[in-house]
Amino acid sequence: MTEHTVETAAAFARLALELHQEDGVEETIDAVARFALNAVNCTQAGILLAGRSGRLDLGTTTDPAVEKADLLQLELGQGPAQAIVADREAVVVVPDLASDHRWPLWSGAVADLGLRTVLAVRLQAHDKTVGVLELFNSDPFAFDDDDIAVAHILARHASVAVGTARQEETLWQAIDARKLIGQAQGILMERFGLDGDRAFAVLQRYSQDNNVKLREVARRLVDTGLLPKGSKPVQQ
Repeated sequence: MTEHTVETAAAFARLALELHQEDGVEETIDAVARFALNAVNCTQAGILLAGRSGRLDLGTTTDPAVEKADLLQLELGQGPAQAIVADREAVVVVPDLASDHRWPLWSGAVADLGLRTVLAVRLQAHDKTVGVLELFNSDPFAFDDDDIAVAHILARHASVAVGTARQEETLWQAIDARKLIGQAQGILMERFGLDGDRAFAVLQRYSQDNNVKLREVARRLVDTGLLPKGSKPVQQ
């Protein structure tokens, strides 16, 4: 085992520990992007995140040029990250954006931003695309096979971390919503002499009548003491 291999393994071990300690999705992807700048021969990095529908959205970038490139990719609907989502490719490499013809509008504009090489890797959790890791270099033909191999390893770490962070955020959101609804039930029980089931039914009706999520109805009641305007009065 070479010294470089040992150093790389140690670096990924530190990354895994750091990602485990991050508080949320935003902090997690920021840590991955920063790590990429030292782990791979890239000068800029970014991550696009996929929503439940699979549609990509801005995640994080290490440089304003990458943010512009990602915004353009989302606007045009073309580029390496879009190709990964559409075709479920594991990796897309563009050796020189100035001469690439797969996405002419995007590639030419991004080359004008000073970005010449791009390596995009799919982030997946439980066979679902959770995002795309993008590595850029200001020089053409910047990435070799070793860079691609390291990018795959980095993507696996990032995929697990992002998937875990999303699950934790969803869990805490559910806990917060439950507490909020409980507080709203308590207000209705005290104000109108209702039992818990009847108070919950009132919140549900107000949610359905006004096409407002149950959590939002509860939040309004807790924050303002009022239910949505235009709703029917509470019936005891």
